[in-house]
Amino acid sequence: MAAAAATSTLAGLSIPVPPDLPFWTYPVLFVTGLVAGLVDAVAGGGGLVTLPTVLSLGVPAPLALGTNKLGSVCGSLSSTWSYARRGAVDLRECLPGFLLSALGGLAGACTVRLIDPGVLRQVIPWLLAAIVLFFVFRPRLGETDRHHRMPPKLFYVVFGLALGYYDGFFGPGAGAFWTIAFVMLLGHNFVKAAAHTKAMNLASNAAALATFAWHGAVLVGPGLALGAGTLLGARFGSHLAMTRGARFVRPIFLLMASLVALRLIYSSLAGGS
Repeated sequence: MAAAAATSTLAGLSIPVPPDLPFWTYPVLFVTGLVAGLVDAVAGGGGLVTLPTVLSLGVPAPLALGTNKLGSVCGSLSSTWSYARRGAVDLRECLPGFLLSALGGLAGACTVRLIDPGVLRQVIPWLLAAIVLFFVFRPRLGETDRHHRMPPKLFYVVFGLALGYYDGFFGPGAGAFWTIAFVMLLGHNFVKAAAHTKAMNLASNAAALATFAWHGAVLVGPGLALGAGTLLGARFGSHLAMTRGARFVRPIFLLMASLVALRLIYSSLAGGS
């Protein structure tokens, strides 16, 4: 139904349309979203689970990216709300960063066809790997709150625009960079950093989703099945992070950041996208 509806919308845009997805794929997407939402709410990296699954169902890449963003928005919204209810994130404080991240995400999504992201594919994974190693050799960093090294308003202006743009333009590892920035520059512990990261991810994901939807590159049915799973998984994941604390979040974050870096390094060396 969703794929059939997409046919007329996408026809003028030369975006390939997949065959109708069989019914069994919807439970698969829901379970995938459940696992990804849980992991993503704690440490980020849920896209490592969801996007390959959507692609494996025969959905062409442009549609897979847009459909995956629909699931990501549901997960980010759920985890942000859960963290905010437990007092881990002040949404009013985050508002400037939220708006600037959305603006940056829109700008990145709009320029992705104008600029070759090849340089980022080469540099970003090694940078992320180096930062992970830095955290490994600083085992106490992020366990407790510390004094911030940058004024929050300036922080949100700089990183809201920069990481929002990066997320809209390239994407992989954006959540990890947000978490690292919150720990290093605003002195947040890992739980608080994860909570604020989800709010920023929500902004850039929503901006990217709006761009994909504008071009008709979202399969609503599969996206909602994925989104329902990520919504529930993110709610449980945020609860788990809040009850277990920073010592629980830290190793999972480092694991997921390492997997993102390795995946990007592999793609870079293999010449993939």
